[in-house]
Amino acid sequence: MRILFSWYCRFAALWPASAGILVLALVILALGCREAETAGPRHYIFATANTGGTYYPVGVALATLTKVKLEPSHHIALSAVSSAGSGENIAMLRDRTAQFAILQGLYGAWAWNGTGKLRQDGPQTYLRSITMLWQNVEHFAVKSDFVKNGDMSDLAALKDKWFSLGQRNSGSEGSGLYILERLGFAPYDDFQITSIDYGSNASAIRNSSIDGMNIPGGPPVSAVTEAYTSLGKDLTILNFTDEQLNAVNGGYPLWHRFIIAPGTYPGQDREIATIAQPNFLAVRQDVDEEAVYLIVKTIYANLPFLHLIHSASEAMSLDKAIAGLPVPLHPGAARFYREQGIDIPDHLIAR
Repeated sequence: MRILFSWYCRFAALWPASAGILVLALVILALGCREAETAGPRHYIFATANTGGTYYPVGVALATLTKVKLEPSHHIALSAVSSAGSGENIAMLRDRTAQFAILQGLYGAWAWNGTGKLRQDGPQTYLRSITMLWQNVEHFAVKSDFVKNGDMSDLAALKDKWFSLGQRNSGSEGSGLYILERLGFAPYDDFQITSIDYGSNASAIRNSSIDGMNIPGGPPVSAVTEAYTSLGKDLTILNFTDEQLNAVNGGYPLWHRFIIAPGTYPGQDREIATIAQPNFLAVRQDVDEEAVYLIVKTIYANLPFLHLIHSASEAMSLDKAIAGLPVPLHPGAARFYREQGIDIPDHLIAR
């Protein structure tokens, strides 16, 4: 743990990718980026995703918050680590190599019910939820030469073309395949599917190694910003029609309409009518109840700090904290919400 935290401190202090991360680095430096003294039972590994999306910077912010607010007095800390995303995070939680993780709502539903891509593992009964985080917004982007209608039907023009859905075993890959299948595509027959990370997607579509990609995340996603900066009007993020939204929700009703406002990305002068599913903070059931209680309490007492790091966190609020959670609450989180006067429905009470 000492090595992981030391690495994290050095990396966070040097990270140049965005103003939000720069703010985070300055906060860490101002407070003295010191190593955790011991790897005690309440120092936890927190799985996020690759560094080009939204999971990682928000995860680093949450981890920093616990280190600053809870480690000195309660010896509670999270150490954020990058991963391939929701698919790998489920495996890390199951194998006890992580205790906390950010997950897509779809992967939470699959894991809890033992269905979908996770059906071979059976129901993941160790899984608990803490809070909703932000919306995972679909960015199905293609070279503008392929655009006719401006919606997902235009993907038919990419027959046998290279298309990226993110790293193998990532949440992006799993949910992207699911969406395409719900829309009537046979992804591995209709496209040349490749598995590359978010940052590599941006350079790959710029140099025409791929013609389309999906990069889900909380806008603005840095890899999408990079792609827009490079390609401008030669890149189009596709809309979802109401019919396409309904088709996607035919299996699990998780997605809803999401409008990406003009100006979210460089040169984007029109709104994009896409869809989004929720992301949530997950934890193993055997994590200490008091630790989870203090972590969720600290998160909601310090939302302005998180807002400084990434605008996706601005979607977080107490009145939305348990809306749409796909698995029961951890008792520590349930205790906090009851104190706030929030009524917890039966399906979110762990048995």
